[in-house]
Formats: sequence, structure tokens, C-alpha cells
Amino acid sequence: MKKLVLITIVFLSIFASCKKNNVTPQVTLTATMARDSLYYIMKEFYFWYNMPEAEAVTTANKDNYSDPYLLLEAMRYKALDRWSFVADYNEFMAEMSGDFVGHGIRIGLASDGTARIASIYNLSPLYASGVRRGWIIEKINNTALAPILQSNDVTAYNNLLGASKEGITNIFVFKKPTGEEVTISSTKNAFTINTVLKADTLELSTGTTGHLVFDQFITPSTDELVSAFAYFKGLNIKDLILDLRYNTGGYLSVAQTLASYIAGNSHSGSVFAKLTYNDKHQEANSTFNFSSTTYSMDLPRIVVITTRSTASASEAVINGLKPFVDVITLGDTTHGKPTGMNMWDIGDKYIMAPVTFKMVNANNVGDYFGGFPPAKILPDDITHDFSDRQEACLKEAIYYLQNGNVSTSKSYEVFRHYPNYSEKPAWINNAFVDRK
Repeated sequence: MKKLVLITIVFLSIFASCKKNNVTPQVTLTATMARDSLYYIMKEFYFWYNMPEAEAVTTANKDNYSDPYLLLEAMRYKALDRWSFVADYNEFMAEMSGDFVGHGIRIGLASDGTARIASIYNLSPLYASGVRRGWIIEKINNTALAPILQSNDVTAYNNLLGASKEGITNIFVFKKPTGEEVTISSTKNAFTINTVLKADTLELSTGTTGHLVFDQFITPSTDELVSAFAYFKGLNIKDLILDLRYNTGGYLSVAQTLASYIAGNSHSGSVFAKLTYNDKHQEANSTFNFSSTTYSMDLPRIVVITTRSTASASEAVINGLKPFVDVITLGDTTHGKPTGMNMWDIGDKYIMAPVTFKMVNANNVGDYFGGFPPAKILPDDITHDFSDRQEACLKEAIYYLQNGNVSTSKSYEVFRHYPNYSEKPAWINNAFVDRK
């Protein structure tokens, strides 16, 4: 990893330091300079740079593109690569630090045709007003929301909610689980999100079971996971239900930490994930091992709740644990991303993150581009809160832990065509190697 970072620094210095008369002038980074940086990175470090089907990586004329965004789209290996991206530096760093501007909600369309709160952050102003997962959103700014979601009209949705800026106010008409209607005015503001959406326990016939709903692998997650697993350790949990249904990824080191808590210190030093780079940079191949933790759980089995949004670093946790822990998934097939990326900071203006490596576990299992299929297909039941025992996925997870198999009740139709709107940027669907 250090060699990759060193090469990046040397390359960027071409643009950042040009000496004349012992004076270093200030150089303004332009879009074409950033484009040229991406061109070099893609030809040198892109995992699929030499695939015959990815001929655009070698044949693209960078001068035909005005900025790195357009060039990346031209050079990306479209048969497999859904994830490489270029992002604004400040927006990316804010996202990975947990800095957030908005209402702090995820909105989904339930199987009954109602628009509902799918998740909500603790510091959201709506959370302070009592709003929780499962509440129906009848109207926003006097406009019915469900028809917009049913038609998957992203433009209408964005116009209705407005930009992700502080000070924008929306008027929500909710229907509570009791049937009561309530109107709440919410103004978008800035706050730090919580990535542990829920950490509680269930008393089952098999003993005390931990229940962790985890939203993403970012910087604040480390301290939140310490608190969650200290709580689980204190209650001596026997099993764990790990809800990753909306967890689209983040830092691989945080995924390593979560997996280490679960696998326990008995597996410390064992392989969690092996990273393989392209043939130009085999020296960068590396291994992430399970680490020793204060709140080691040494759990023999876990149930993971998944959806199509369960991606990358989340899938790395599932795959990395499988050689050591009995892992069963319930819900829907995961996203299917057995790859990850390094990040290049281009003049504190752009973050460039092409796919640079693939991941396998201790048994050399990877290439799960089709995702991990569940033991039983279940809907993302947004009509119930996460800890409601009638929530479809949680109910089935409890059944499995108490019976050792999935129930014989029918599998549900999964409404994959129904939209689920998050206020987060799409590029979060990734496993990032931390910038050193």
C-alpha cells in the first residue's frame, strides 16, 4: 500500500511543484489537469486496465474529454465496473467523516403502495419530533408522495425535496402507526450521522441475542462499534442478528474491525481479506487479518439481513467471516461487489477512486459479482421498525436462531422495482482502502 501512495504523491508533484528562481508558484488545478491525472491512474492502477473487452482503457484519447468525470465514463470497463468514480474532494471527505446536510431520512415504497420512512438518523430534526421507521409519508409540501415513488420519477422527487442545503424547509404530513395524522415542518440542517442505527438485544429460547443495525463503514463507526460491542459483551450474547440491509460500504478497515468483534480473538491473525492488484503492482498485494479486540465475541453463528443495497465492505464482512463463523443471510441477494479501490487526492479538489483490487477470503473465495443469495427471500418490511418482532426479516432471523432452519412459510415477492431514496451520494457503494 505504501508504494501506491508514494507513486501517487510523486505523480501529483508534477502539477504541484514547479521551481524557478527558488520560488514555488501557486498552481491552479484545472479540469484538464485533473483529467490527465486520472488518465495516468487508470492506465497504471486500474484493475481491468488490460482486459481485451476494456480496450477503451488503452485506446481512449484523453484530449477528447474536458474533465475527469467524462474521461472515467469513457475508460470504465462497463461489463463489470459499476463503481469507479470521481468525486468532489470536500463532499467526499464530509461523507466519510459522517458530516451530513438534510432531513436525515431514507424513504421507501412499501408493498402496500404507501411511501414510508425506511430509516432515520438520531440527530435528524424529524427524529426529535418522534418520527420513526415505518411512518407513512402522505404528503410533502402538499404533494402526494406515493405516486411519485410509484412512477420512480427521480426528477419530481428531487424537485419536491429541494437541494441538500441547510435552511430548506419541507412540510411533511405523516400517518403514525396508530393511524393519527400529524403535520411536521422540517428544515434541512447539518449534523453528524449515527452509523449504528440500533444496538439492542432479544431474549430468545437460545439465550440473549444481539441485534445490530449498521448503516455504513465510515470514520465515526469505529467508536460506535466499540460502544455496541461493549454493550453486547456485558450481556454475554450468544448469537447476533446483523442488519446490513442499507449498508452500501465504506472503509475496509472498519469492516475488518466489525468482523474481528464477531469472529473473536480466537481468530486474531487469521485472514479476513486478501487484496490482489493488477499485474503492474503485485507488490501492493496485501492481507487484512482479523485483529484482537477488547470486546471479542467469538460467536459461532450470525444471521445477516441483506438487500440489493448490501454492498462491498458489507459483503466483505460476510465473505471474510464465512471460513470461521456459520453465516446465514436472509432478505434479498446482495449487491455483488468483490472489488475495492484506493483513493487519490488531486489537489484537494477531486477524489479519484477507480477499482484497483479484488478481494477474496481465507479460502480464496471471491468473484461474487452476482451477490450472495439469501437462505430465504424476504421483503424489506418498512411497515415495521427495525426491532419490531413482526418485521419480516427480523421475525425470520429469530425463527432461524431458535429452530436451526428457515421457516416453511412462503417466500415473499421482493419488490426490487420499487424505489428507495437516500440523501447520500451514489458513490458510497464501495470498499475503500483508507488514505494514509
